[in-house]
Amino acid sequence: MNRIVLASWAAMVGASALAAPVTYVLDPAHTYPSFEADHMGGLSVWRGKFTATSGKVVYDKVAKSGAIDVTVDMSSIDFGMPKLNEHAKSAEIFDTTKFPTATYSGKFTKFNGSGPAEAEGTLTMHGVTKPLTLTINSFLCKPNPMSKKEVCGADASATFNRSDFGVSFGDKYGFKQEVKLQIQVEGSPAGPPAAPAG
Repeated sequence: MNRIVLASWAAMVGASALAAPVTYVLDPAHTYPSFEADHMGGLSVWRGKFTATSGKVVYDKVAKSGAIDVTVDMSSIDFGMPKLNEHAKSAEIFDTTKFPTATYSGKFTKFNGSGPAEAEGTLTMHGVTKPLTLTINSFLCKPNPMSKKEVCGADASATFNRSDFGVSFGDKYGFKQEVKLQIQVEGSPAGPPAAPAG
């Protein structure tokens, strides 16, 4: 009888552990917010990405809940054209000296099965905070075939008007203000906290 009780208790403990939210630390080598923006009112579309991103995702697949917190180093903008990179960092556009980072904070609001399909939150950029909804186009967790450790990855997208954030350069030349985001992201479970010194 005691064995049955112990087995049931162990099963419940195991189920609780599985249901606990897991914190995933974003991998900066595999996380890149990319964007596309209009040039000269439809003349062409310029694309680029930010190469320095940090943050975390808290994900509970059993409870179907979770949250995102991401920080982007705005000076890491890369159009593939150094002169344009420097212009984008100047006070005329992003003013990265005054506003060095952009942040996104949100919560998962829709799920497809156990995987998140949407997040609602706020984007803070150029000193302005506005609501932004991310559509999560794909989401997958699996063992990394190289490290054998769990990794989760997603592809997300969103659209916003940059003039809402006070970044309206080019409007007098007919530049459309809509920006499309396409974000690739990967993260791994955070390690256990370090033991106290001494």
